[in-house]
Amino acid sequence: MTTLSHSDARNYNPYDLLRVYTYYRTLLGSLLLIMFELQVAPKILGNDNPGLFLYTSAAYTAINCMTLIVMWQLKFSPSQRKLFGSLLIDVAAISLLMHASGGAVSGLGYLLLVAIAAGGIMLRERISFFLAAITTLVVLSEGTYRFLILTQDNKAIFASGTLGALAFLTALLFQHLTKKIRSSYAEAQAQAEHAEHLQKLAQLIVERMRTGIIVLNKNMELELWNQSAIKLLGANLSSSQAIRLDKFPELYKKYQSWLRQSSDHSPQMKIESQTTTEVKVNFAHLEQGNPAETLIFLEDVRSINQQAQQLKLASLGRLTASIAHEIRNPLGAISHASQLLGESQELPQSDHRLLDIINNHSKRVNQIIENILQLSRRKAAKPEHINLAQWLPNFINDYKIGKSNGSQLIINVVEKNIGESRNTFEYDDQGNLQQLNAKFDTSQLQQVLTNLFDNGIRHGKPELRIEIGLDISYQQPYIRVIDYGPGISDENSRHLFEPFFTTENTGSGLGLYICKELCEANQAIISYKRTEKGESCFHLQLAHPEKAT
Repeated sequence: MTTLSHSDARNYNPYDLLRVYTYYRTLLGSLLLIMFELQVAPKILGNDNPGLFLYTSAAYTAINCMTLIVMWQLKFSPSQRKLFGSLLIDVAAISLLMHASGGAVSGLGYLLLVAIAAGGIMLRERISFFLAAITTLVVLSEGTYRFLILTQDNKAIFASGTLGALAFLTALLFQHLTKKIRSSYAEAQAQAEHAEHLQKLAQLIVERMRTGIIVLNKNMELELWNQSAIKLLGANLSSSQAIRLDKFPELYKKYQSWLRQSSDHSPQMKIESQTTTEVKVNFAHLEQGNPAETLIFLEDVRSINQQAQQLKLASLGRLTASIAHEIRNPLGAISHASQLLGESQELPQSDHRLLDIINNHSKRVNQIIENILQLSRRKAAKPEHINLAQWLPNFINDYKIGKSNGSQLIINVVEKNIGESRNTFEYDDQGNLQQLNAKFDTSQLQQVLTNLFDNGIRHGKPELRIEIGLDISYQQPYIRVIDYGPGISDENSRHLFEPFFTTENTGSGLGLYICKELCEANQAIISYKRTEKGESCFHLQLAHPEKAT
């Protein structure tokens, strides 16, 4: 997702004012020198001592130019001592220029207030007042010199005293303003850091949410998205180019349907990729009453199905308790009576066929009850990390041993990735697959594969091909059980995982339904499809081993 920017208060530097002030003092010295050379205001500038004014303004301008060059090249932040020395040079130079121009009455002395104000901002409180004290002493000394030595009137003393008082007032005022500015800056910086922290938290939360989030603008283009949205859509999105919603046809259709009828808030759709993923979609306007931007929420239905499955198990538990009490006992009586009847010597031979029908259907009903009881008694899934590369061959060996015709069964294991062609497997020296991590309750995985193996062998040859690998797009392991039977028609495949649906007269119709329930309990998806060669295939997409709960 794109990170929103904000004004960074930490870029503020109190010494930035020094750079501005250096430009000012350089311009001031150059302007006074030029005005003196051009005889602008000759009765004020250098009126008492032209030579002193010329040399002082020239030296002051040269020092300022050198300071400006050094600051431009080195970009340094001077210490308090260097700042004080620099401002002291300003006080000395302006005082000499004021003395050469007739003293405080010339008005040049008021330029000292600018230096005092700069000191009030850049210097600490005591140093700032010390600079103001030195400036006042210099100004009063110059006024006293004119009054006592040059025998001028008391205007010089009055002007000097007024300028000295203004120097202290300026230092006091700017120190107070500086405290306020620093306090406001500290508060603003704290608020900026807090806002930045909250922004990072919000971004991390949204980025790591399992719910996919997409922001859609008025031009039907995707503005923002998180990683979950990319995974659920099964696409590689790049922020460097504009991506339109119609790139995802199913999502686009749901969005258009929502615009026409906003009550359809939570439709489900299937994302067609190498594996089929069911996604729940929600739409909402980013601002109430403003349809310009829309929020799209994508949620993997596996977690929803897992919660729903827990509710179904609770309901089935109560249902099967009643079924076991109401049906199993009468069924046992019927079966027992049938066996006793079959032992009767007086039973005609033609009626034995009827007894076979009674026994077969009693076994079938009993199997249905056993399957339902198996669902209700099943404990909650306890997924654990397993290495499919080692676990699956051991399971196949145990499966063959448990079958009467196990020596005739042919079950081949093939390693094959889905997606990019890069190899993500680890092999030993003999070329055997070493590592393929998954997360599943092993007892429940055994039950699922046993059911799928039995189905494949019962409907086809005594031969199966098992493919295992990694779906590169989702970084999720998968298992495929492929048999060589006629397969299931498209019409029947729609109802394949529904309870009590079967294509056999002797089947209970609960085997695949139980497989689906077990997979959902482990956040896995089971689906039926045909391979590229038209072979019958059950696909188990397991959850990511690090993200499954």
